[in-house]
Amino acid sequence: MSLLGNLITQVARQALDPEDGKRNPVNQRIEPRATGGLGDILGSVLGGGQSRQTQNTQSGGFGMDDVLGGIIKSQMGGSRGSTGGLGDILGSVLGNNTAARSGGGGKAMLVATLMPIVLNWIQRNGGLSGALSKVQKMGFADQAQSWMSTDKENQNLDPNQINKLFDETEIEHVCKQTGADETEVRQGLAELLPEVVNQLTPTGGLDKEQEANSEISDILSQISAALPK
Repeated sequence: MSLLGNLITQVARQALDPEDGKRNPVNQRIEPRATGGLGDILGSVLGGGQSRQTQNTQSGGFGMDDVLGGIIKSQMGGSRGSTGGLGDILGSVLGNNTAARSGGGGKAMLVATLMPIVLNWIQRNGGLSGALSKVQKMGFADQAQSWMSTDKENQNLDPNQINKLFDETEIEHVCKQTGADETEVRQGLAELLPEVVNQLTPTGGLDKEQEANSEISDILSQISAALPK
């Protein structure tokens, strides 16, 4: 199982669920949280404050074949489901799903839209170790350590400080694409980056960095190929 397999397939499943936008609409009032596990946006998509261990053992319910073979193929008529990768899943969701185009996909679509932004940010900052180093230098050393830890709850970033890491134009683009307001986009980034790092460091360190960086590159390439030109 890939490092990001469970996370992406769960997000994709919820984003492709036509009822998700009704259960978890964007533009709801949220209370920004600087710390504490899966928060208001990501938690609503993944089902609350699950531990690393719980998420990594859920492949039976959210497996790659289940998402690709069942949801994407049946709801979108895709023919590449049996061979597509994680990026192909996200590319299909973002490029072809009606909710993605209309901004009505709810919080799951918001998380799906933020995923490639987070992965791109990690890649352009020198991969996993470079990205973590930047986070630490920006004054978030304790938070970064919690993301890698196998026995600590993720400390989310402060949404009001997320512009220290992510460009304002990226945030504005997501707002236009999803219909979310800036507060929700910032909150989503503040929750998603910690969880992505958490998934990429399953042993609590950087021993799988090469695998992680390779997976990020593959996913981004697949997303680019899957999106309509």
